[in-house]
Amino acid sequence: MKFSSKIEKCGLSPMRKFHPFAVAAEAKGRKIYHLNIGQPDIETPAAFFDAVKGFTQPVLEYAPSPGIPSFLEAVRGYYAKLGIKLAPGDLLAATGGSEALEMVLECILDDGDEILIPEPFYPNYNTFTRVTGGLIHPIPTTPEEGYRYADRSRIEAEINEHTRAIMVTNPGNPTGVVLSHDEMRLIVDIAKEHNLFVIGDEVYREFVYGGEGLATMLEFEDAAENVIVIDSVSKRFSACGARVGVLISRNKDLMSHAMKYCQGRLCSATLDQVGAASLYTVGPDYFASVRDEYKKRRDTCMAGLAKIPGVVCECPKGAFYIMAKLPVDNTDTFQQWLLEEFEDKGDTVMFAPGEGFYATPGKGKDEVRLAYVLKQADLERAMELLALGIQAYNAR
Repeated sequence: MKFSSKIEKCGLSPMRKFHPFAVAAEAKGRKIYHLNIGQPDIETPAAFFDAVKGFTQPVLEYAPSPGIPSFLEAVRGYYAKLGIKLAPGDLLAATGGSEALEMVLECILDDGDEILIPEPFYPNYNTFTRVTGGLIHPIPTTPEEGYRYADRSRIEAEINEHTRAIMVTNPGNPTGVVLSHDEMRLIVDIAKEHNLFVIGDEVYREFVYGGEGLATMLEFEDAAENVIVIDSVSKRFSACGARVGVLISRNKDLMSHAMKYCQGRLCSATLDQVGAASLYTVGPDYFASVRDEYKKRRDTCMAGLAKIPGVVCECPKGAFYIMAKLPVDNTDTFQQWLLEEFEDKGDTVMFAPGEGFYATPGKGKDEVRLAYVLKQADLERAMELLALGIQAYNAR
């Protein structure tokens, strides 16, 4: 049977591809400390569950294709508190931020078109881009410079006749890089000057640890035709399973095209939107406590990594990930070895190997992404296991 050449160019997620090895390790009685997937253990606010339990309509109907009005109004209210005024037609509900991004790429890319993305980047961007026939054109960074990329000459050097957009994840997954206001302005200016879209994946907006204000590309109203924002309740409210996201843009033509996609998939889940709308009633104290918890977890991981000779890693400023260069030859091989052959007192550890976060062949082979989504005591143990594992692996 013949399959699509586009899907055959896509790979498995580096966060999930070692699942069979993890199952086998657990069958042997191993305890695994999972740092491979960004699944928070923070409790989802009760408002979500209360709203779903309180749903009394006698028929669970299709939601409107653009989204349930109460959800869209809740999101508009959230942005209004950030000083961003949005018209009702500037938002479309999606099945998570992932579908919102898929919509955008389907609307703007043809075969052979390119989208500029700083690497390393969220690996699923590869799948979303390749199934359109488009390509990711990476903006290179290095662990030694903290994965920073907001430099005019560096970005403009990668723009060519095939470029259609610049996409940034801010705060960054996997790097934790947080753009300053001036850096955001620079990227928007470049996009305007070259007639490109600028896509801001901003699902980690609340998770910044240096006292920065909450930022969004939507601040730049002079670039209304260029700016597209992807948002989601998944990480903000620790509600990954709700699968509710939103596509936001003031570009009316883009939103009109995206509506075709929305109508084609009928709607996002009704009950999930009902619950998601209620999440936006959660007050600032919730975010303050969650931010404080993640900052402590970040610091715990950084303290552990600092004790391992040869690790190259700059302290991330946002999100809940650390991208680090390890003193091993290949982190894919290392991860499989950790699951198949290594244990300390019955314990081992998982991470996401770095190669899958790159578009440039050969890059990231000695890097990993660590998701600090466990409690501090578990993170301390995970860092200890990582150190012991590196030592034993290199001594083979």
